[in-house]
Amino acid sequence: MDKIRISKVDDVNIIRRGITLQGTLHLTPHHLIFSHIPASPTEDASGIPQKIRPKELWITYPMIASCTYRPAPTASHQQPSIRLRCRDFVFVAFHFLDERPARDAYETIRSLTCKLGRIEKLYAFSYRPQSPEKHVNGWDVYDPVKEWQRMGVTEEAPGAGWRISHINTDYQYSPTYPALLPVPATISDNVLNYAGKYRSRVRIPVLTYLHPINNCTITRSSQPLVGVRGNRSIQDEKLVAAIFASSKPRILSTQSSQTEFDSSPEPSQVEAGNASLENSMTDTEALEDEVLWRASAGSGSSEHRTYGAQQHNLIVDARPTVNAYAMQAVGLGSENMDHYPFAAKAYLGIDNIHVMRDSLNKVMDALKDSDLTPLPPNREQLARSGWLKHITSMLEGAALIARQIALQHSHVLIHCSDGWDRTSQLSSLSQLCLDPYYRTLEGFIVLVEKDWLSFGHMFRHRSGFLNSEKWFVIENERLGGVGSAGSGSGLNPSGGGNAFENALLSAKGFFNKDNASRDSLAESDGEMTPFDVSPSSRKRNATAKEGAQGDREVTKVKETSPVFHQFLDATYQLLYQYPTRFEFNERFLRRLLYHLYSCQYGTFLYNNEKDRVEAKVKERTRSVWDYFLARKAQFINENYDPLIDDREKGHERLLLPRVNEVRWWNEVFGRTDAEMNGPTFNSVRSSPGVLTGVETSETSLGAGVPDIGAPSMRSSNRVASLGSGLSGLTLSGKGRGPRGSRSPGPPRPEMEVEMQ
Repeated sequence: MDKIRISKVDDVNIIRRGITLQGTLHLTPHHLIFSHIPASPTEDASGIPQKIRPKELWITYPMIASCTYRPAPTASHQQPSIRLRCRDFVFVAFHFLDERPARDAYETIRSLTCKLGRIEKLYAFSYRPQSPEKHVNGWDVYDPVKEWQRMGVTEEAPGAGWRISHINTDYQYSPTYPALLPVPATISDNVLNYAGKYRSRVRIPVLTYLHPINNCTITRSSQPLVGVRGNRSIQDEKLVAAIFASSKPRILSTQSSQTEFDSSPEPSQVEAGNASLENSMTDTEALEDEVLWRASAGSGSSEHRTYGAQQHNLIVDARPTVNAYAMQAVGLGSENMDHYPFAAKAYLGIDNIHVMRDSLNKVMDALKDSDLTPLPPNREQLARSGWLKHITSMLEGAALIARQIALQHSHVLIHCSDGWDRTSQLSSLSQLCLDPYYRTLEGFIVLVEKDWLSFGHMFRHRSGFLNSEKWFVIENERLGGVGSAGSGSGLNPSGGGNAFENALLSAKGFFNKDNASRDSLAESDGEMTPFDVSPSSRKRNATAKEGAQGDREVTKVKETSPVFHQFLDATYQLLYQYPTRFEFNERFLRRLLYHLYSCQYGTFLYNNEKDRVEAKVKERTRSVWDYFLARKAQFINENYDPLIDDREKGHERLLLPRVNEVRWWNEVFGRTDAEMNGPTFNSVRSSPGVLTGVETSETSLGAGVPDIGAPSMRSSNRVASLGSGLSGLTLSGKGRGPRGSRSPGPPRPEMEVEMQ
């Protein structure tokens, strides 16, 4: 291995939480291993000394979030050191006796971390499991056909008005979508072909969850290509209408409405609706709009209303309103509700990947000295990070969606920009609230496979498995100068000022604060696309950049973001609030986050189903679920009561997050509960709400629910007001009758490292 300058260094001191130990540092092709002998031998029950076994700290290279090398100052007695900050929030410092082995160790770590060049060189492709993993096959846990059958959708006999389309079997229709797409049975593949031209990356609205009690659905998509000209697609409108009519009672169905969904559009209509859209594809996500549908026997009729006849369907756009409107300038945007009169839309105001990366960066700042000192983190810094506010926003959105499905018996379509970050968070969290199956160990695995892996969350881009040289810093060197080995992206090229402070600031590359990212946005969820650069120019620039780099893959720092981490954190909140409703325990979530970055398994290494198939991941690597299924007893919640949700009535299956009880997941940050959630902990109860607007075909943004945008109203009140306000909206079938009055309703009650 030419990348390994040195494989073993003796007499190295490690400092962790202010405790210093002496041992040996081993640098292997895939792990950094520090081993030391305990100071005193242990004794068994009879008092006989036991054989002393070395203790080991294993760190896989992709786990490194930043690495700072500090040479020994000239004519001083200080030792050279390497400080590591890891993505599982392990903070350690290594101190060496001599400069040469310290420098060689740093260069070796840097080379093995960020000079691999290709995903196939990661540990997963050489890992060979031992018992008990050897006899487990986690790749077989998720079968999409079986999961759709569990919900009542089958290929042979479409159930509940749904069928499985094979239009994407070869991944040519939508490369980032799964091969099998559940769509309304009344919609043909021909309609899908035209509708796909109106959604970013051809990520059309498709089914992800069918409620077994009322046949209401969660569907997901990307944003529409509305643009400044107000483009529309008759086929997209027809698809969304068919989704929202899929659970309509038969007694209210008419031959005319059935014919409307079956009919194909005229070619002239298609060309007019999509002519300006073909070259408008960019990478941002679409918002999910809250949709309102009132299916009634007739306007003003006094006829008895059947179950499900009055629905308040919702399109949920996860983005802030201003972001969604700004996207129209680059050919994107959000649904014009004049063309979706059967629906209402809500903007949730959840920030983009750049804001989330910056938030976690601030959390890291509050914990950054965890190697040198045992002192607790700075509580004010933690509060200023906004991390809990973001987790609360996600849970509020999930609660809104779950209420619409379970209590309002309505349908919900979710989207953000491209529909693979915030959409995955909201979709999976709302299903956790709705379906007890997903709260079992097997069900949670199926949920992650379905809503994250199959629906194309960009794990490779968001997680930065190949690391970046920007995260490696040498202090006291001109980081931007020629010949500075291991140079990163220093914030102070002149090298002036406090070198130690500058180096720490430079090491923040993984959690970059720049919201106006101008990295290649072809794979980004950040909405701040530069308006002065056309999509065709961006494509040419990206192609030229890729050609210059050859086959070497690199991490785009500004596309990294803790999206999946946030989902696990929000799941932890539900588990903490409902400790008897989940079969798995907190440790399961923590170890899953660890193995997201360990790159020991092939599950999370690629961005979508197509990439995994082409890379033959199932044949060449092991599934991460092997690890958990082989050790299932370690991850079972001893408080789990499976009988609580074993009821026939739907409302007894539902759980809703108590957003005023959101807390720090202290275990994942390697801290005690008292350190992060102690008596002086500032909760997020006074944080401003995230809901930024409600829109229907009859009312403009923000006019639907009184005081919905008032800064003083708590976010939980605002989301509850939306839920109650939607039930007051009325929309007639074809025409638009007067809208009923609405008023806001009352708020609803509502460090561990292991050898692998």
